[in-house]
Amino acid sequence: MNYSEDASKQYHIQVGKGDVGRYVIMPGDPKRCEKIAKYFDDAKFVADSREYVTYTGYLDGEKVSVTSTGIGGPSASIAMEELVNAGADTFIRIGTCGGMQLNVESGDVVIANGAIRMEGTSKEYAPIEFPAVPDVDVMNSMITAAKEMNQPYHVGVVQCKDAFYGQHSPETKPVSYELMNKWEAWKRLGCLASEMESAALFIVGSSLGVRVGSCFLVLANQEREKAGLENPIVHDTDMAIRVAVQGIRNLIKADKEKK
Repeated sequence: MNYSEDASKQYHIQVGKGDVGRYVIMPGDPKRCEKIAKYFDDAKFVADSREYVTYTGYLDGEKVSVTSTGIGGPSASIAMEELVNAGADTFIRIGTCGGMQLNVESGDVVIANGAIRMEGTSKEYAPIEFPAVPDVDVMNSMITAAKEMNQPYHVGVVQCKDAFYGQHSPETKPVSYELMNKWEAWKRLGCLASEMESAALFIVGSSLGVRVGSCFLVLANQEREKAGLENPIVHDTDMAIRVAVQGIRNLIKADKEKK
């Protein structure tokens, strides 16, 4: 059922068929959409509804879009569901993360090859035993892009949670015993970074049969801070955006060659 006042538009994101391309970049922050759209040719503003801002343009002659998702799995899953209804089938999540391994430094890019489902949204799509993994072609498109740009990058598992402050001040929470013990477990298992959307998006993508990947700028690394290592805070997401844009270009080229 579509609850929108305009039946031709999706309820939350307010876009309809033909408004978006099959390839979509998904930042969290609505203010990043205009910045990303500047990398497109002939970019046009499409919609601004709630936390969802959409622009559509072209890369290498192919229609592409950017739609923000807000913070966390619930709003990100809504965006993906409605974008798929509008005709999209390939997604790259772009955002920030906090590094967890000591070699994951501020300003690096992390490309997820899996996500820990320590969040709630994905459980409403798939049993917890089902893994949250990206599409291999989308992931490889970003790895190739990072190599082409000589950008420091890491590929590995990321942790997804619902509570930002559960990560950053776990000792203040009544369930500190669980948060702190699991954090140590994720570190020992080699988890690269912590963020909030990939697990939900990977699982929703699996359930809908669409392609999803994610890449992140490392904002900072609290484990490096604890170890007394250099840990500047980096806010400029441009490099991760460029990796995502080039990743889309790589996918467009590969998809055309398959045809």
